[in-house]
Amino acid sequence: MALRMVARNFRSKLLPSFTPASMLHSHATSFGYKEVPEEEKSKLVGNVFTSVASNYDLMNDLMSAGLHRLWKERLVSKLNPFPGMKHLDVAGGTGDVAFRILESINSVRHKALRDTFEENLQEETQIYVCDINPNMLNVGKIRAQERGLGEDGSIVWVEGDAEALNFEDGSIDGYTIAFGIRNVTHIEKVLSEAYRVLKKGGRFLCLELSHVENPAFKQFYDYYSFSVIPAIGELVAGDRNSYQYLVESIRKFPPQEKFASLISEAGFQKVEYENLVGGVVAIHSGLKF
Repeated sequence: MALRMVARNFRSKLLPSFTPASMLHSHATSFGYKEVPEEEKSKLVGNVFTSVASNYDLMNDLMSAGLHRLWKERLVSKLNPFPGMKHLDVAGGTGDVAFRILESINSVRHKALRDTFEENLQEETQIYVCDINPNMLNVGKIRAQERGLGEDGSIVWVEGDAEALNFEDGSIDGYTIAFGIRNVTHIEKVLSEAYRVLKKGGRFLCLELSHVENPAFKQFYDYYSFSVIPAIGELVAGDRNSYQYLVESIRKFPPQEKFASLISEAGFQKVEYENLVGGVVAIHSGLKF
């Protein structure tokens, strides 16, 4: 694991009549290796996650051999959650990260706080789980009920867009997004919104599948990604295309240094990232001062 501080073609179908006016009103963006109009991407991504929602956690276990659990634990450890915090977990529909944050807070509370004060903080702590896909949120709500988490209102489920958050300026102590930012249409808008809603001193943390640099490992990783993962998706979930997209979206996501620069450009300071498993995933972080 390397910790580094950072200073700063759906292929385009030709329209019958391709005019300058149409260019002004429709910009292309990537959907995996295909190019699609920007206004279509969110719908296409939504279709993917509607399709995979019921098997999402099982597929994460199979695709990563369970390592995604350790990666999320690492993410939460960097957040350093505390009782009474207001936290926003974006693209967190199934609740995996939110549950870990709440369990970490409960562990701190039980070790360090007395009953009366503890009850007050229990009411104040709120973990907002924001996801644009209602199917993913429904999976998370069911999982929370099964675990007995959030019954006190400490978990709030929000259907919302990472590019236009319905939260006030400077209202959030911490922001996490795990395996979600590569699926958005405008990364810069997501980062700008994260900066806006965070309080001064708040931390931005992003866990995302990233880029492997070691040539030998990259060759193996590419084979596994393009040959094995879509096959697992077809076998387990009956959906090869969605997992083909997920693999392609990783390759279209900016490399670690470039993404770190985008975070800095959004206004964050002390931007750094940590590679895990040779860059298969990376955790980027930044502070709002």
